Amino acid sequence: MNTVNEKTERLLELLNHGEGPLGIQYADEKPDGFGPKPGEIFTRERESAGKIDWDKAFTDFSCVIGNVWLARKKRTAAWLSLEESGCMGGAFYSGLCGPYLETNVYYVSTGIPGTPIEGEHYLPSVESMRAFIEDSTPPPPTGKYCVIKPLEQFDDAAPPLVVAFFARPEVLSGLFGLACYAAGDHNAVASPFGAGCSNLIAWPLIYQQRGLERAVIGGFDLSARKFMQTDELSFAMPLALYRKMLDAMETSALTRHTFAPSGEGVESAIPTTSRSRASLPSASRCCKRN
Repeated sequence: MNTVNEKTERLLELLNHGEGPLGIQYADEKPDGFGPKPGEIFTRERESAGKIDWDKAFTDFSCVIGNVWLARKKRTAAWLSLEESGCMGGAFYSGLCGPYLETNVYYVSTGIPGTPIEGEHYLPSVESMRAFIEDSTPPPPTGKYCVIKPLEQFDDAAPPLVVAFFARPEVLSGLFGLACYAAGDHNAVASPFGAGCSNLIAWPLIYQQRGLERAVIGGFDLSARKFMQTDELSFAMPLALYRKMLDAMETSALTRHTFAPSGEGVESAIPTTSRSRASLPSASRCCKRN
C-alpha cells in the first residue's frame, strides 16, 4: 500500500484536490470512529417472526453516509455491523444483511397502506423495487464490520476492497476520464440507481463480481444529500481498477493541456475549520432511509 499511497498523493496533485480518498474493507474488530449505536437487527428471519420493532428502528436510525461525513471531517473511520447498522438499507447494501427485507421493498416504493410507512416513492411499484434489490445484492462480507476509513490507514496485510473519492465536478471529470483511459473502455464508469451507501459499497463490488471493470458515480440518493455538499458526488471503484488508474495517470489527459483545473474550483468540499463542527448535520437526522 505504500506505493498506492505515494501515487495517490501524485493523483491528488494532478486533480488539484484537497481531500484524500477513503478505502472500504471488512474487519472482525470494531475500529475507533463513527458508527451506529446497538439497535434493531435486520434479518429476514426476525422480520418474518414479527420481532423487529419498527418504531425503534426508525427512532434509532443512523445513516451510513452521515457517519462517513463525520469520519471525513476527522480523517478517521466510519463503520457498521449487523448488530449496529442503524438502517436496514445500510445493513443490506454493505453486505451484512441478506436476504433483503420485504419491508424495505415497500418502504422504498409504494409504502404499506394502513400503516405509518407511507413509502419514499423512489420507484413506482413493489415489482420494480424487488427487481432492483435483487439486481443490487452485494457479495457476502468477509468480516463482522464494514469499515470505511482514509486510504492511507490501510496496509498490505488488509488492503481495501474499494477506493472512494468525494469530489466536485471538476475533479470528477478527471477521475471519469482517467478510469476510462486506464480501463481502455468507454463504459468504465457507471451510475446505477441506489442508496448513497449502495453506490459507495455494493455496486463497485457487484460489478467486480460480474467480471466488469467499473467505477461508480454516486451521491444521487435524495435522502443522503444532506450529508454531502451541494456540488459534490462520490466516485468509487475496486482497488484493482484504482491501481490501473494510478499506473496510467502520467500518460493520461491529466498531464496534458486538456485538463487544467482551477485551484479555486476544485478545493475539497469539506468545510474549513472556520465552520464550526456544531453546524454539521447529525448522522441520526437523515430522513428514514431504506
